[in-house]
Amino acid sequence: MPKSPGAPASASRATPVSLYDARPFFEKALLFGVQNGIIDPQKLDAIGNEAPKGMVQIARYFGTEFLRPELERAKDRLINLVSLYLESSCAGDLRLAAESLRDHSFLSRSKGGSDLLKSLLALPQNTHFGMNESGGFSDAHIPLLAKWTLRSLPDYQAELAKRSQVAQVMDAAIWLAASLGLDADELEQAGKDAEAVIRTALLALACKRTELPDWVGFEKMVAGLRKKYAGANASALPLPLPQRLPAPLKDAVDAVRQSVLADLPKILDASVPARRLFDQTPAFMGRYFWMENSLNEVDDYDRSTSLAWHKATGGHDDEGSLITLFLCIAAGSSPKTLLTEKGAVTLIRKIRKTGLSPDLTSQYIRAHAPAQHQDDYVQLWLTFCEEAQPMLQSEYDYALKEALALLRRECNVK
Repeated sequence: MPKSPGAPASASRATPVSLYDARPFFEKALLFGVQNGIIDPQKLDAIGNEAPKGMVQIARYFGTEFLRPELERAKDRLINLVSLYLESSCAGDLRLAAESLRDHSFLSRSKGGSDLLKSLLALPQNTHFGMNESGGFSDAHIPLLAKWTLRSLPDYQAELAKRSQVAQVMDAAIWLAASLGLDADELEQAGKDAEAVIRTALLALACKRTELPDWVGFEKMVAGLRKKYAGANASALPLPLPQRLPAPLKDAVDAVRQSVLADLPKILDASVPARRLFDQTPAFMGRYFWMENSLNEVDDYDRSTSLAWHKATGGHDDEGSLITLFLCIAAGSSPKTLLTEKGAVTLIRKIRKTGLSPDLTSQYIRAHAPAQHQDDYVQLWLTFCEEAQPMLQSEYDYALKEALALLRRECNVK
């Protein structure tokens, strides 16, 4: 029969049809084995005898064997578990799967599928230490296992790939932490992301440190990097993978390493204080790891504030010296505990021109004075302010005589 003039040439050719075989893999393997003489009648009988036992066991494990719907669902689970194990272990090869059915009991193939799922569910779902259950599969996983017994091989493979990657990142963090003196239990207690541990570990190793730092150590480490690489391109900082890092962990560590390299321009930017960057910037909060050591932080804070306070007061703690210092700060002048006559006049004129900011002094006291004296110093300052501010800013004391007399009486003026 001739072709229609307008019909495309391809229409005259036979088009192959691809059929989708929706049967469980177990059924396909079983049929293949029977058709090719791999599975004999005796083996078929054995499978037929084992299957009802397996259904009852599964129904009892997930609920009850006394309800027909539970038994029907158990049948689906049994077939799916066997299919999952055969298709996974035999890589979809029907001949290998048929031989596996021939050489092993039917229930052992079901158990194999169950073991695959139990191992899957025991893997961590995310890289946050403290949010994953340890100790392998437990009774708490049974409801989730019930769902997975009805899932497909592609679902299993996708979840396995995802969780295996998570497990590798956590294993890498544990290995790096151990090389820097921190064990897995301490990581669990710290409850931080594995990626954060890896990032800090890479920085610590680049700085030749032998321990993971607390905040004080972390801040000093960052300060050291900023000083060493000041003005240099971030790529100047070497950040190699540890030499003894096990091969299976290298890809996971290298992926996190790339994120550290991307962070380096901000890490090395000395214009942003370390505390503000790592503990107050949303994009960096929780991104790096340091051990919580509040006692050490308090000690470090006390040391720094003590040095700043001693430098400001010159070691003087009499009321005259302190009020002189406080007044200079409130006026926006250089902090001093002793004024000359000329300096006192200059200070009064500045106060009358630009005003007085008592809150600045209160904030300074809270930030730098020894904690045990802060309340007393603030009260001393506010009492002085209440009495002295009207006179210091008076528009009628043209010659500054009354204001200057006040400073001679209350402050250190020579």
